[in-house]
Amino acid sequence: MGIAPSPKIQDNGVLSILSKESGLNLPACYVRQSETPVTLIPVDETQLGLWLKSQPSSVQRWVEAQGYRAEPHSVCLLPGEEQGIAAVLYGVGKQLDTWSISDGPKRLPAGDYRLDCDWPEDLRYQAALGWGLGAYRFDRYKADDGTLPRLSLEGPIDTDALSAELMALTRVRDLINTPPNDMMPPELAIETRALAERYGASFDQVVGEALLEENYRLIHAVGRASAEAPRLLSLRWGDESSPRVTLVGKGVCFDSGGLDLKNASGMRLMQKDMGGAAHVLGLAERIMASGLPVRLQVLIPAVENAVSGNAFRPGDILEARDGTTIEIDNTDAEGRLVLCDALVEACRQSPDLLIDFATLTGAARVAVGTEIGCYFTNRDALAQSLDQAAAQLADPVWRLPLHQPYREQIKSRCADILNCASGAFGGAITAALFLEHFVDESIDWLHFDIMAWNQRQRPGRPEGGEAMAIRAVFELIKNRYPL
Repeated sequence: MGIAPSPKIQDNGVLSILSKESGLNLPACYVRQSETPVTLIPVDETQLGLWLKSQPSSVQRWVEAQGYRAEPHSVCLLPGEEQGIAAVLYGVGKQLDTWSISDGPKRLPAGDYRLDCDWPEDLRYQAALGWGLGAYRFDRYKADDGTLPRLSLEGPIDTDALSAELMALTRVRDLINTPPNDMMPPELAIETRALAERYGASFDQVVGEALLEENYRLIHAVGRASAEAPRLLSLRWGDESSPRVTLVGKGVCFDSGGLDLKNASGMRLMQKDMGGAAHVLGLAERIMASGLPVRLQVLIPAVENAVSGNAFRPGDILEARDGTTIEIDNTDAEGRLVLCDALVEACRQSPDLLIDFATLTGAARVAVGTEIGCYFTNRDALAQSLDQAAAQLADPVWRLPLHQPYREQIKSRCADILNCASGAFGGAITAALFLEHFVDESIDWLHFDIMAWNQRQRPGRPEGGEAMAIRAVFELIKNRYPL
């Protein structure tokens, strides 16, 4: 069922920010209630002037001497009368959201901090989540670099929900950040099994030659050149009578491009090509931890797209699970191949909602950049609900069209369909149209084409693996299937 995990990954990554407290895992960047917290005062430029007018002249002189102007994520430490820090001014923008104080763990000295502001409960929760995301460190392969400052979770914050959400988002980041030598299909299977066991879900996998016996020919074709056997991972959870929600995640643990080999720069970040799998595992964890009334299924085709004598070739014609024949134009368009086998299987169960996540095309990044979750859907109502949730949670997404005339670009002269268009334009759309071919039109479907990686450091969003759009998607699912 898989190989033993490396000592480097046996804690499943999530433990990097967790500590035991009162029998419940509470992330180490929080404290339930500190005895000696430092007051953390969020202010924008306007509020700073009003706040200073109410302070003693000594404080006014101190802030003026620091040249403090309350720019976003700037801090001003106010000294105590005897020693230590009496309070901290923290600059925030006019638009308050998840990221308003998210750079605090990086900018503040070690200690406990208590928010002093009149923010509503939902904003306090989001700000606390942003704090936790800002405290994230992927330090599995390096020495500990110090103690984190902690945010005191006073007031009406649901600490269980906060811990569960941060754990899920951390899981996504950790899985993507884990290097490919420690995150091949067997290790991804171990992680999926561990998640299933944690929440009482069932886990199965179809491995190697058994994929051919079970008619998952495309998953086998893409992964057969690797030393690590390809597989289809399956997790199931929830009551059989509940509405079915199926999540499909692209699990290409490393993508060399196959015989259409990528160049060095194109291959460097291909550890993130299993980012879709990481996303559906994080989203599944949120659903299960919240106990949403759904029948959940997670399907992950886990492969390495490698090069060897038995690698699939440009010009090959392969058969999908539903009998569709596919002409291979480019072996580097492999993610959609493994996904379509999983999508066909997902549709056999007639889910009420089908969602797939994939690091599928560079064209999506050209269209919306690397920091927005690009998506497609066959239902306008789904798009409206998702856009509202994304705006509310500062989790940006953007819809691209399933423009049907572009199907002409993936017509094959000798098979039912071509695995990618030969032209340079509309690549994200033609890839989505390829996947749509394998989705039953009666099923509500969302397809995400995401970067899954921060290319630059931003408050709460360090460089490296990133969870994109799953906060918004969870909100959509929670609203659609309320407790």
